[in-house]
Amino acid sequence: MSLPPLRASEHLHDVKYEIRGALARRAEQLERAGHEIVKLNIGNPGAFGFRMPESMRRAIVENLHQADPYSHQKGIFPAREAVVMQQQTRGVMDVTADEVFIGNGVSELIMIAMRALLNPGDEVLVPSPDYPLWTASVVIHGAKAVHYPCRPENGFVPDPAEVAKLVTERTRAIVIINPNNPTGAVYSREVLAGLAAIAEKHHLVACADEIYDEMLYGDATFVPLATLARHTLCLTFGGLSKIYRACGLRVGWMSVSGEREHARDYLEAVELLASLRLCSNVPGQYAVQTALGGHQSIFDLTRPGGRLHATRAALLDAVGKSRFLAIQAPEGAMYGFVRVRTDRLGAAGADFFDQAFALELLERKHVLVAPGSSFNVPYRDHFRVTLLPDAALMAEVFARIESLLAEYAET
Repeated sequence: MSLPPLRASEHLHDVKYEIRGALARRAEQLERAGHEIVKLNIGNPGAFGFRMPESMRRAIVENLHQADPYSHQKGIFPAREAVVMQQQTRGVMDVTADEVFIGNGVSELIMIAMRALLNPGDEVLVPSPDYPLWTASVVIHGAKAVHYPCRPENGFVPDPAEVAKLVTERTRAIVIINPNNPTGAVYSREVLAGLAAIAEKHHLVACADEIYDEMLYGDATFVPLATLARHTLCLTFGGLSKIYRACGLRVGWMSVSGEREHARDYLEAVELLASLRLCSNVPGQYAVQTALGGHQSIFDLTRPGGRLHATRAALLDAVGKSRFLAIQAPEGAMYGFVRVRTDRLGAAGADFFDQAFALELLERKHVLVAPGSSFNVPYRDHFRVTLLPDAALMAEVFARIESLLAEYAET
């Protein structure tokens, strides 16, 4: 007797996370068949030989003897206080340890923040392109992600006047990812002030995803949103995964600033949800104070002579020499959002689709990238790569991409 189909929850019908989806599963199959796959689909520093600072590793080891019990639901005090000190150095003076939550990565805290806020039919302003967890965290709770455009022709920077027109009576929050994933755009103070003004005018929760805050190139300058969004509730998200190359520790934080008196009920709900999952990974929390207070080794990687700087240069050089590619140079984060110039592909350009291209690139050239449409954009001619491989491997990858696109153009 056959069993009736076991259906997934309807809450998941519109939830997508293709960065680890069908293409990644196919890459695993190819690896099991003996092929070596260059995986540029995900920002995972440890997979490319990056290590967390040794001082962080020592901090964990030396505190393992007190990491057996659950911690407070918001996290251990030294970790939360370290986040407070970081915020104060940036000019955000109204945060105490009570306003900091430590989570199992920023991903968990994003889900908690949205779960505590949203009801079915609510709306959240989310950038397009976005890191797709933000859209997923909205729709999984029955709300609607309203995507505000960060247009390629504008350097992937949003226009606050355009964003303001999307606010309705159902809008509850606005998400700002700066430095941006997937584009590498870094927003100016003027743009951030315009977005903060929208949040303040309409009493929106300002959600600042700033996990790439110190990963900058050239003259790019990072401006914390919390220094501008002072007259509404502002949630700032950061963590150890990217700047400190410690993804596996699963340690992120959310600091709460701005107006809070009107948000007591919401913040109590956030703490309730934090309590229901008991606490975040305790051993990893002992690395936070050391990470935020010590030498910021990310600067050694992003300035001239550093590995990320060199790989970014190799990416820009390869795209600059390409017949078929274009890119807005990333100013921050660890990604390049590359456009395929479909007008140069002849007849093949009319039918170009980033998902199909990414699959063929994987099957034939053994390179895994993330299709641009994975990031909630209306166009289908981009793909994202991470800057984590060394410069030589990045050059090799783009030689393979160029070869495949040349075959498209010839056929």
